[in-house]
Amino acid sequence: MEEIHKKLLQRNRTNLVKDLDPSKLYDGLLEKGVFTQDMVDEIKSSGTRRDQARQLVRDLETRGSRAFPLFLECLQETGQHSLAGLLLNAAPPAVQLQPSTPTQAVRPVVQPLPVYSPMDVDKQRKDVAPVYPIQRPTTTPSPSPEREYLRPRPQGRTRRDSIQNYKMDATPCGHCLIINNVDFEEQSSLNNRKGSNIDCDKLERRFKALNFDVKVRTNLKQRQIKHELSALSKKDHSQYDCCLVIMLSHGTEVSHSRFPGAVYGVDGQHVTVQYITNYLNGQNCPSLQGKPKLFFIQACGGGEKDTGFEVSPDESQPPIGGADDQTDAIPMSSSSDSLSMSDEPDARATLPTPSDILVSYSTFPGYVSWRDTQAGSWYVETLDRILEENATTDDLVTMLMMVNNEVAQNSAKGLYKQMPGSFNFLRKLLYFKTQ
Repeated sequence: MEEIHKKLLQRNRTNLVKDLDPSKLYDGLLEKGVFTQDMVDEIKSSGTRRDQARQLVRDLETRGSRAFPLFLECLQETGQHSLAGLLLNAAPPAVQLQPSTPTQAVRPVVQPLPVYSPMDVDKQRKDVAPVYPIQRPTTTPSPSPEREYLRPRPQGRTRRDSIQNYKMDATPCGHCLIINNVDFEEQSSLNNRKGSNIDCDKLERRFKALNFDVKVRTNLKQRQIKHELSALSKKDHSQYDCCLVIMLSHGTEVSHSRFPGAVYGVDGQHVTVQYITNYLNGQNCPSLQGKPKLFFIQACGGGEKDTGFEVSPDESQPPIGGADDQTDAIPMSSSSDSLSMSDEPDARATLPTPSDILVSYSTFPGYVSWRDTQAGSWYVETLDRILEENATTDDLVTMLMMVNNEVAQNSAKGLYKQMPGSFNFLRKLLYFKTQ
């Protein structure tokens, strides 16, 4: 959407939320291609009429250049003339409000071939040319009728060396945002996270060495976390190859439709992981389309503690972990979503397009994540060392598997276990640029 149109929506957001009837607009916005059915379904499920209106206007800002004039058309077609007039009167004279006519592509008309069962050849229409078996050398046994009509399978299989690599040679490679929440407000009822600064220092040094422009923000409230993510999504990433977000905080389990889990601001208000990833998806951050977007979450996925299970002697490893181990767990939240209900223009969320996204969790959803108050968290300590030792030779997914294996060997208080894991939607291999 054009910036001037976004500003018109933002300046008139209060009146739109107060008076807009979204239910009358859904069919028109679908028909005109402004929203997809999934987006409309998500808006409908966002709550009251005001909530739906707020979400609709927010999502509208993320659509293309024709979204605003088509929205005006829908307002007029559904009799919401006062709101259409409000936006028309607020627009500067030079602003183009009519939708540009999309170029009509001339496509050849393709007639589908009739489909018949291989065993029903005699029932084909007479005007359709029959399909004859492929003539083979007489030395080859005659194939069965089913074989004659099957599409041949491609020879061989996809090899690892045929998978492409992401371009990762820009200088710097991309932005890296680290949010490190250590000292929590008293009313949050959350303990301070001793040892988190050790994690933060390690990751800041590591990703600077891996050619990232690193920014660290400490002790952020929920609203400040969203502001930082919004600011990151609005940057021009055209000259970069990657973007990275690291969250170090307390966490919890929440109901979710995509990425599980949530992290807490120091005020005790949480932000869901799916909301965090939304900021950088292909719709909300076009300059990162087709580029890897990496998220590392050092926080609990829930409150359950894993005591592990017995393995054969050749699988066992000496337990690692000390008396200073703490968790980053908070009980499961009853909230089904934490999308902001405020009317701030930077609060943007749409149905995510998850391609080229990887979310690495310090622990399995629903379980606690352990942190040593003296040495930092198990996950970050292991991740930092694996990156240092292997980034010159191995791709990211392989290294995360190494992290999983090593953290799984640890034991907290000689009893509790931890299992990291990832939601991987990368399409190519990712090798960091090392010095």
